[in-house]
Amino acid sequence: MKNSYRPLACVACSLVLLACGDRAEPGVTDGWLGLWNGPEGTFLRLDGSSGQYSVTIQDLDGPRTYAASAAGDHIEFERNGVKEAIRATNGVGTGMKWLADKSDCLTIRPGEGFCRD
Repeated sequence: MKNSYRPLACVACSLVLLACGDRAEPGVTDGWLGLWNGPEGTFLRLDGSSGQYSVTIQDLDGPRTYAASAAGDHIEFERNGVKEAIRATNGVGTGMKWLADKSDCLTIRPGEGFCRD
């Protein structure tokens, strides 16, 4: 009778591992390290490794730096008390006409995107 519980235990272990699947995926987000350009001299720079990052955002008010970490297929950080996420998009996904023809971009929110040249 004890052996009949083995399949159930395997299923339970598999579910636990799947639940942990939304953890950091630094293999994806580590590929985003470096400088990403926006319009009018703005940029986003990612430094770090293994899912732990420093995000510098240069906007019209100057540069600001935030601690960030990988979370699945995106990077999360807090800015002015708001949880933000950096996601891979194309130029159209940035919501910015200046970047619409680009293909390799990162977007924080529509209207706040950065692309590789």
